[in-house]
Amino acid sequence: MSAWTRPTTADIGLRVFSSSLNNLFCETTTGMQNLLMTNAAKLYLNSLIRHSSQWNISLDKNGDSDYEILMIKWLEEVLYRNEVHNEFLCEVQIILTDDEENLYCNAQVDWVESELVEKGVEIKAVTSHELVIDQLDEKQELLSKWEEIPSFIGPGWYCDIVFDI
Repeated sequence: MSAWTRPTTADIGLRVFSSSLNNLFCETTTGMQNLLMTNAAKLYLNSLIRHSSQWNISLDKNGDSDYEILMIKWLEEVLYRNEVHNEFLCEVQIILTDDEENLYCNAQVDWVESELVEKGVEIKAVTSHELVIDQLDEKQELLSKWEEIPSFIGPGWYCDIVFDI
C-alpha cells in the first residue's frame, strides 16, 4: 500500500509515497478513488466491464508549485469525469512531461461506468490546503506526525493532500 488516509479536522486527507513522480500521481489518484468507494464496491470492481482511454491535461508553468497545481488539476479532472461523464477510474498509468511553457499529464486509464460503483464518500473538491509534493534524498527520513501512517525513508517522493468532503 502506498496511500494512507490521514486525519484532518473536517475533511479527509492522504499521505502517499512512491519511487517516482509519475508513480506518485498514479498512487495519489488510486488513493482518492479508494476513498470514494464503499468496501463492498472494492470487492466487485474487478468484475465490471472496463473501458480504456487516454486522458490528458496541461498546465502553464508559473513557479515552484507547478506539480502541486498539476496534481490538483489532474484529480479534479478525474472527479469531473466520474460525475459528468459517468467514468470511474480504476487503473492509471501516467507520464509527466514538460516543455518551455507547459507541464503535461498524459494518462492511460481503465474505467468503468460510475453508476455501477457504490460510493461511500463524496469528494466536493481537491484543495491546496496543506498540499505538499516533495522528493526525499537517499536515506532522508520523513517522520509521520500521525500514528496510523508510517515514516518514510528516501529516496522517493511523497504527497500530502486534503479533499473537501
